[in-house]
Amino acid sequence: MSIKEKLKKILVEELNLEDMTPEEIVDDAPLFGDGLGLDSLDAVELVVLVQKHFGVEIKDMDEGRPALQSVNSLAAFIEAKSAT
Repeated sequence: MSIKEKLKKILVEELNLEDMTPEEIVDDAPLFGDGLGLDSLDAVELVVLVQKHFGVEIKDMDEGRPALQSVNSLAAFIEAKSAT
């Protein structure tokens, strides 16, 4: 399973995205607002889930804001952090 596939599964299952399947999530769709509709509480939970499932820490908002834009940006962030 790729990082993107795992992220989509986590989003649907852990953040309770009802009426949505991982396959329906577009890689470059915004995670917040008009995209998937996540809010600030979801952002906090997502930071915890990324650390739990991938062992990658998002230290602060300066690091988190660009990483949490879409599945693509989050997968790239995880790949970059995992390589170091």
